[in-house]
Amino acid sequence: MTAVLARVSGLVAVSNWLYTRLMFRSVLVANRGEIACRVFRTAQRMGIETVAVYSEADADAPHVRMADRAVLLGPAPARESYLVAEKVLQAAKDTGAEAIHPGYGFLSENADFAEAVEAAGLIWIGPKPASIRAMGLKDAAKDLMDKAGVPVTPGYLGEDQSLETLQAAADATGYPVLIKAVAGGGGKGMKKVEKAADFASALASAQRESKAAFGDDRVLIEKYVTRPRHIEVQVFGDTHGNVVHLFERDCSLQRRHQKVIEEAPAPGMDDATRAAVTEAAVKAAKAVDYVGAGTVEFIADASEGLKGDRIWFMEMNTRLQVEHPVTEAVTGQDLVEWQFRVAAGEPLPLKQDEIELDGWAMEARLYAEDPAGGFLPSIGALDHFVLPEDDGVRVETGVEQGGEVSQFYDPMIAKLIVHAEDRESAAAGLADACSQVQVWPVKTNAGFLVRCLDHPDFVEGDVDTGFIAAREEELVEPDNAGLAASAALGAAALDQAWAHAPGQGALDPASPWDGRPTGLYGFRLNAAPRAEIRLEDARGVHAARLAPGAAAAHPMDTGLVLEMGQVRRPVSELGGELIRVGDEAVTLIERDDRRIVFVDGDAFTFMSPNHAGSGGGTSASDGTLRAPMPGKVVAVQAKAGDTVTKGQSIIVVEAMKMEHALTAPFDGVVAEVAASVGDQVTDGAVLARVEEA
Repeated sequence: MTAVLARVSGLVAVSNWLYTRLMFRSVLVANRGEIACRVFRTAQRMGIETVAVYSEADADAPHVRMADRAVLLGPAPARESYLVAEKVLQAAKDTGAEAIHPGYGFLSENADFAEAVEAAGLIWIGPKPASIRAMGLKDAAKDLMDKAGVPVTPGYLGEDQSLETLQAAADATGYPVLIKAVAGGGGKGMKKVEKAADFASALASAQRESKAAFGDDRVLIEKYVTRPRHIEVQVFGDTHGNVVHLFERDCSLQRRHQKVIEEAPAPGMDDATRAAVTEAAVKAAKAVDYVGAGTVEFIADASEGLKGDRIWFMEMNTRLQVEHPVTEAVTGQDLVEWQFRVAAGEPLPLKQDEIELDGWAMEARLYAEDPAGGFLPSIGALDHFVLPEDDGVRVETGVEQGGEVSQFYDPMIAKLIVHAEDRESAAAGLADACSQVQVWPVKTNAGFLVRCLDHPDFVEGDVDTGFIAAREEELVEPDNAGLAASAALGAAALDQAWAHAPGQGALDPASPWDGRPTGLYGFRLNAAPRAEIRLEDARGVHAARLAPGAAAAHPMDTGLVLEMGQVRRPVSELGGELIRVGDEAVTLIERDDRRIVFVDGDAFTFMSPNHAGSGGGTSASDGTLRAPMPGKVVAVQAKAGDTVTKGQSIIVVEAMKMEHALTAPFDGVVAEVAASVGDQVTDGAVLARVEEA
């Protein structure tokens, strides 16, 4: 027995030695933020040295500190730092990195960069450059898939890009149609066209976005499916000819073609349909000799439920996806480790029949954006930044309290992932996780996510890509706005009640919340309400009156009257206080003359009566059109003296990789246009004025 154990021990030692010889010893991640941190965690667990790259804007970012070494690439704009292949390769050379992981975005699907990595003698952790090229252009990819026997959506894939040809193709396909950038992704360069009269302007916008994002303004035309579901399949290939799938994900909950909530498996997916779509995905991967992690995306006509013959190939993403954690959760696999092993020449860790589907997982993308302000990205310092710390919640982020959300990069600041036994439990757990998010003064979509996850139709699995658009108003505006506001008002006034309670001492004369004219004047316990406070929320600034007693809100002409409770306790680790008003628990923080209360992911701001604040935003009620954020003017569609109608686009600003149209707030005449195409504009800059006719 001793001899046998010695032999086994020797074999293990030899195996470990071979592993260390085959696996690369260091990896540079050519990316930033949460994906860089995600890759570093697996690399460090496997004993692989890590190298970060960063721009000047990211000098103090978590991914820089997390890596063993870090190299400055250049100025903040990505085109001068993260997108400069030569600088990334030089960083690898200077640090002795043996492999490069591209993450997602930036250079991840750049075949020229992949070739340059390999030409430099480095290991490229991604698919073959030829595979990237084959799937990089949507028209060529669809043609290839059609020849390989993978079902594709009807439309136009031709080389002729003239308006006349594209318009004729759209007319022949039948409206509605989608215009999609040939080199596109992430909804950029994609426009839905409802009728022929709108085609030319939509085409021009799609071409501008595509040219700006991908350097290529070619487009294709697809039939728009009226009840579409977005189904994608995670595939993996190795250098030994093996290709497997790791089941499907449903990414149907989208806003303007950007994914918001993803889940695995897909609701309503039966075994026969699953077999059809996963087999098609594997066939697609084999058709391009695929190696590494990839995602084959399909569009499904869900008007009669999911059926194998109503699912069509849409595109293939030749990289790791943002939503890969839900697949990891339901399969128990680390996909980054799989990437490392495949790149090192190892066969896939598991065969197809060894990959099992377990439970349900959901992921929510937390964006720095203002849902009530048209979902415009929100930038600035993260003065208060708290994410859930529950054991059952996986948090992926690349920012931290005290950091900054920059105008130069994508507004996604975190991903929250929950795995549970069934879909209902996963949705409830993720809603609870999103409700714990506290971010200020940067605005986020946390409350919006909670309302999506709690919506009865979503809970029932009744989803398609139009889910959010059809319910946007109710999802943006909290159903319990009155309760949330009343709880927040109570929290804002609790110091008054606490200070007047027996044994609590006198009021602070310097506090704006004391009983003096500069604060809540005339406030008395057990008396008629005389105190007034101002609430700032997504709709503006509202006056409200306060009264003591049990928690209850009453609508009044001046706002809300609150009868409040007095239960509170410090929560030092959150930098604030946990307040309970009736059945509602909220967290309160203080900043100068403001108090911010977090309720179910939403932030409510309170000011003293003398505070000269406003509801924020860039209201155009007076006819003034202001830049919603720093950006570049890409189109001026009216001139001084032009007659315009309400909703007509006047100026288009590109910011955070997307176009934002500034439209006429009412029928009138353009009095002034203060910007030209190509101008770089600052947040709030006046770009045009419209006067009523």
